[in-house]
Order: sequence, then structure tokens, then C-alpha cells
Amino acid sequence: MPKQSFLPFLLLLLAIPAAQAQKYSNDFLAIGVGARAHGMAGAQTAFVNDITAAYWNPAGLAGIEAPLQLAAMHAEWFVGVSQYDYIGFGKSLNKERGSYLAFSLIRLGIDNIPYTINLVDPVDGSVNYDNVSPFSAADYALSGSYATRLLKNPAFSLGGSVKVVRRVVGDIGSSWGFGADFGAQYKKGNLRLGLMARDITTTFNAWSFTLTEKEKEVYQQTGNEIPVSNTEITNPRFILGGAYLIRLGENTSLLPALDMEFTTDGQRNVLVSSESINMDPRFGLEADYKGYVQLRAGVGNFQKVKDDFDPNKENMTVQPNFGVGMRLGRVQLDYALTDIGNVSQVRYSHIFSLRLDFKERKKSAG
Repeated sequence: MPKQSFLPFLLLLLAIPAAQAQKYSNDFLAIGVGARAHGMAGAQTAFVNDITAAYWNPAGLAGIEAPLQLAAMHAEWFVGVSQYDYIGFGKSLNKERGSYLAFSLIRLGIDNIPYTINLVDPVDGSVNYDNVSPFSAADYALSGSYATRLLKNPAFSLGGSVKVVRRVVGDIGSSWGFGADFGAQYKKGNLRLGLMARDITTTFNAWSFTLTEKEKEVYQQTGNEIPVSNTEITNPRFILGGAYLIRLGENTSLLPALDMEFTTDGQRNVLVSSESINMDPRFGLEADYKGYVQLRAGVGNFQKVKDDFDPNKENMTVQPNFGVGMRLGRVQLDYALTDIGNVSQVRYSHIFSLRLDFKERKKSAG
């Protein structure tokens, strides 16, 4: 059997890290949503107040003024091989309380992967390209979120999300997962503080695999481990955030923000790294003019990388992000230039998102 027939299985192993390691389980949910957030390197926990708060900090939903809001985002990287899409919508339940209900859908997928296991006839060795069929490796997350302000102290808002995770690799493997997030925000004057507990309940993904005898044989021939049904666990992570609104005259403002993410699932390659706890900072800055135009910058993803010329030396690398936004009536358009695809090389990704506010219906006089 020629080497090219093994390619789909190499792609398959990249697509299902759940069967191999749990430290980065469901890591597609760590990418984030909204071009505004990506332009600020994901520093959103303390001040996010639109429909994307369902992802970044559900407590921020209480700050939405529109009675109904819709948002969507699209991104792709690796020269369009991988597609990342998000859509979210929400509705106000009680304007005075800030009670808000939202639903979100995220999809990360690699489509049209050639499945070449039947490319070569095992009897005569002839090649038949008609036997090549495409398959997809895709991850989905559907969440429902709710937020409200505290009655006795409206400076505080609380929110939570429940999510269902579905991961599929063609007809070979799939999983179902369930989890929950919790968030809180505090607002006093120009100060914003936030807390996000992601996967606070611990998210469980139950994987099942159905391989034919021929597929198992190919795994053995290529020296790959045959995946077996298992349960993947996503441990909780915590993000503390702070931001401060700086007024520069009547029309212009600056919003610097800092998020610090804490993980306890083993040592990671982050700025502060240890076997017991890791700390990963994200810095963001947004300049706003009259609420119509925004310029954004951010830096995050601090990593130590081996020097190309001295293997005993490590260099610190960071991921710079940039973005712009424009408000046109009830429509907010955002764009971000960010290095999602590859941190170690200059391979930037273009991210676009749109947000639409709906007005409240006027009550008839009669």
C-alpha cells in the first residue's frame, strides 16, 4: 500500500487528541469568539458587555442594552484548510434587572479530507481514484447562558453557561461532552473587574470509535495506536480580569485591560509555568472615538521556544494582535489580524465579525 494512503490517518490522529492526552482537551474552545476580543488578545473578562460575553464571561450579558442582539464570526487559517465559525443571539428578559438569556454555537472543522484507504486494490495493486471519498473532522459547542445584576448591589452581575460539546471524525470516532461555566463582573466608576471559571463542573467527553478490521490493519502497519472508547476530562481554569476606562476629552477614550488565566492540569509552556499552577497573561488596549470607530491592540500567548542556533538557549515569544471596529447605526463591524494558526511563524489570520442590535417594538397607542 503506497504511503499516500496513510495520510488520512495521520490527519485523523491530529484531529482527535482526546484519545491521547487530556491536558489540552476541548482546546478548540480556548480560541475565543469575536474580532473585538481577538484584536485585544482575548483580554475581555472584566468589561465584555455584548453577546460574546456568553463565551468570555457570561456575567457581561447583563450589560447589553439592546433587547435582542445577534452576532457572527468567521475565521480560517492554514491557507483556508481549517474553518472556525461562531453565531450567538440573545434576548433581554428584564431590562431593570439586566436579566439576559443567550445561546451560542461554535464550530471548528477541517472538511474534505481525502479518505484514501481504498485507493489501491489489495489484489492487483491498481490505483482507482474513484474510491477516494472525503470526510470531515469537526468540533461543535452549543451553549445556553444567563446573567443578571444583583438586586441589593447592581454594581455586581453574575452569569453562567451550560454547554454541550460534540466532536466528530468522519464515521470513525465521535464524542459527547457536557460542562458549565460561571462568571462575575464588578463595575464602579471607570473600574471594571471580572472573574471567569471555565469548565467549573469539569467537562466530560465520552468518546466512542468504530473502526473496521481493514482500518485497524492500516493503523498497525503505520505504527499507530488503535484508539479505544474512553472518557476525556477537561479540568477547570480560572481567569481574573481588570480594566479601567480613561476619558481623553469629550469624544475619545482608552480602555486598557489585563486578563490572567490560571490552569492546574500540569505544566504548560506559558509565562509562569510549574507542575502545580500556571499563569498566562493577556494584555489588550482599545481606543474609541465617539463610539463609532475603534482601534485595538493586544499581546498574549507568551511561550519559551528553543533557539534555532543554540539548543541550550530559550527565547521568549509573544503573539501580537491588532484590530479595528466601526459602528454603523445598529450594526457593529469588527476586524482582527491575529496569529491563531502558528505562533512561532509569521502566519497571520484575518478574523471578521458582525453584531446587530434590534430595537424594541413600540407599543401601540390603542
